[in-house]
Amino acid sequence: MNKPLMAKATAVWLVDNTTLSFKQIADFCGMHELEVQGIADGDVAVGVKGFDPVASNQLDASEIEKGQKNPLYRLKLKHNPAAEGEEKRRGPRYTPLSKRQDRPAAILWLVKFHPELADSQISKLVGTTKPTIASIRDRTHWNIQNIQPIDPVALGLCRQSELDAAVQKAAKRKAAAMTDDERRKLLSTETSLAMSDEPRLPSSIAGLENFSLSKDDEKPEPDDNLDADSFFNLPDADDDEDEDH
Repeated sequence: MNKPLMAKATAVWLVDNTTLSFKQIADFCGMHELEVQGIADGDVAVGVKGFDPVASNQLDASEIEKGQKNPLYRLKLKHNPAAEGEEKRRGPRYTPLSKRQDRPAAILWLVKFHPELADSQISKLVGTTKPTIASIRDRTHWNIQNIQPIDPVALGLCRQSELDAAVQKAAKRKAAAMTDDERRKLLSTETSLAMSDEPRLPSSIAGLENFSLSKDDEKPEPDDNLDADSFFNLPDADDDEDEDH
């Protein structure tokens, strides 16, 4: 289903003028349910003027009535050729001038709470440049002492659904790059209990379990025919030698 024109402004209007559930509004506007809840709480889309979908011929009033009577009813968008492809963005994200000063706070929030995100993902989410992200990561930004981390969704720089998708993609990429030792740490309880009790050698000393300092592992058997004289290798006495000598 295509999104309505000015989806966020439409969601603002539906929150203010109807009793539709957050999920119904989110499904109709192509947003996340928490984002719609943020609009209702006044944390998201602050200052955005509501856009009437009925007056713009995008939604019938009867659809709103059906949705208000049945919370499980999904609103049907009227076909509007101008709305096709509205959800597809081409090129970098445009950030309004009024919100550009909020981007460092959003970047710091993403770097702090989602370190798995790549710079390219952060750049796409908040519409910034990689040098700016690097300066905030390294804390070399000229105003780093005054920047406080703020959720980019609360600032209206991105949608919750876009953030969730980026985090899931980063998590999959990180899982694919994990080593065997790291994967072993993520085993479930049932799997770990079913494993054998045989201890595993660290990979750094693998192959040294049969190492020995002696050339022959078998110890020589003692000789029972040895006596004290042969052990000390004493010379035989000479009978002709003078005892006084």
